[in-house]
Amino acid sequence: MTDYVMNKLAWFYFPARLAWRQLIFDRSKLVAAICGVLFACVLVFMQLGFKDSLYASAASAPVKLNGDLFLMHKQSEAMWRPVQFKRSELMRALGNPAVAEVYPLYLGLAPFKNIQTQIKRTLMVYGFDPDSQIFNIDEIKSKQIDLRLKDTVLFDEYSRPEFGPVRQLLEADQNVTEINDYKVNIVGLFRMGVSFAADGNVITSDLNFMRIFPRRHHSDIDMGVIKLHPGASAKQVEAELKSQLNEFINIFTYEELLKYEKDYWANTAPIGFIFGFGTVMGWVVGLVIVYQILFTDIANHRNEFATLKAMGYEHSYFVRLVFASAFFLAVLGFIPGYLLAVGLYHLAESQMYMPMPMLLSKIITVFMFILSMCVMAGLLAIRKLKDANPADMF
Repeated sequence: MTDYVMNKLAWFYFPARLAWRQLIFDRSKLVAAICGVLFACVLVFMQLGFKDSLYASAASAPVKLNGDLFLMHKQSEAMWRPVQFKRSELMRALGNPAVAEVYPLYLGLAPFKNIQTQIKRTLMVYGFDPDSQIFNIDEIKSKQIDLRLKDTVLFDEYSRPEFGPVRQLLEADQNVTEINDYKVNIVGLFRMGVSFAADGNVITSDLNFMRIFPRRHHSDIDMGVIKLHPGASAKQVEAELKSQLNEFINIFTYEELLKYEKDYWANTAPIGFIFGFGTVMGWVVGLVIVYQILFTDIANHRNEFATLKAMGYEHSYFVRLVFASAFFLAVLGFIPGYLLAVGLYHLAESQMYMPMPMLLSKIITVFMFILSMCVMAGLLAIRKLKDANPADMF
């Protein structure tokens, strides 16, 4: 048993040791190879980080909704691009005995005037019945009375700084601004988060929403929120409502709504494809660099490989040697690439005001991605070993 274990260790140890010595023999080439892997690693990390940030921001609003089922027009691509439907469709859902309450939600993009600079910037406006509590946000629940007043809004504290230092302005009693050229009073702050669709958010009552958007009608809603009686099955009620409501209405459970919003950015919007394409390009660039280094290394040591072949070493030995070199390059490039990506994540979060978490699953994914890149480069470089002939020494 001991001999078997020792043979297995020797099977990989000796070619790995030779591979390591070959890599460190020419330090300049080793540094170049590590930089190539590092570049690919950082590029893949950033592309995946931006993509995850995109999906997280897309769900920033849906994840705050307090409901069991949600209605949207089938032509609505996402919450930020809604198509209105009649409020009567939402009221029809009350005919189902499992439905306890239904509430309309109004959505619209509008220019917000910076109180200090007077510069306008577009944000998302949410209109709802303040008594409905369809948002799982404590700051909104505590401002129910204020939201019932005319021309009052709550401002998202996580909005981009281009909207101005709203918190400091509120403390200085400077709370009057304009949304869509309509004068409003900011009576408080809440926390939701920005997205790729909107740089900020404002929440107001449904009545104030109609004042901000005078061309909108109270009977045309963008979304319906349904709350069920305790113990009711959301999936079962969803199936029943599909047969009861008009065919142009989409019905989502909470999880389905989150997936629908993320799928829009992943499949419909071009930005999802761009991030995916950037990840592939990072893999290709790293593959070319690592292949070139391994190929050159094999070519420069062609006589040495030919000597080993003459001594009786099998081709599988050289395959393990090249794969060991690829593994070392993957590890040596991944470690500094990961550390650099962590710093860039913090920098991106501070500039985009969107979360970019460095999750363990992402770290493992990127390492396997980089390892596969180096292994593929090794597979391509191995072809050069077939040309190593003992006769080349003479």
